[in-house]
Amino acid sequence: MKYELPELPYAYNALEPHYDEQTVKLHHGAHHKAYVDGLNNAVSKLAEAREAGDFSLVKHWERELAFHGSGHILHTLFWNNMSPNGGGSPTGQVAEQIEKDFGSFEAFKKQFSAATAAVEGSGWGILVWNPHGNRLEIMQAEKHQDLTIWGAIPLLVCDVWEHAYYLKYQNKRPAWIEAWWNLVNWQDVDSRLAKVKS
Repeated sequence: MKYELPELPYAYNALEPHYDEQTVKLHHGAHHKAYVDGLNNAVSKLAEAREAGDFSLVKHWERELAFHGSGHILHTLFWNNMSPNGGGSPTGQVAEQIEKDFGSFEAFKKQFSAATAAVEGSGWGILVWNPHGNRLEIMQAEKHQDLTIWGAIPLLVCDVWEHAYYLKYQNKRPAWIEAWWNLVNWQDVDSRLAKVKS
């Protein structure tokens, strides 16, 4: 079964003015699609290698699998983590867990924004559930797959690859992050946390 580009849960212009229609179209239809295509290609090439018994390029195709697979997963999460009716403060279980693990929502927001802005090169700011520590953690991911914690489950992601924000925000990454907070779909994040804790 091939991986497929998911439909957006809203119209391309639904996140205006914080996230412009032109960037959303390009980001979803070109960049995310490229990760899906790359993932399917890597899966196919690894299947061919198994059939032929020729693993001379296995290092390359395993890297492609990790890169494109992680790109597809994080982008799928990214689209669902945003809503035209998003923003504000979290409620429910995720609000309680943020308070417990970070002291306050404001402390969490400051740390998440700072960590996301400080990603070296292209990557992501990610709120994860760490089942080993039974707590929330903030992580940076370079590219899509580097600097991750094994077993950590992403709940909330902010894309800081330049293609995610450059048309509107140019090189002003902190301005993009500040605008992104107005779109956060806390219901989605709360639902994801409830699933991983159950």
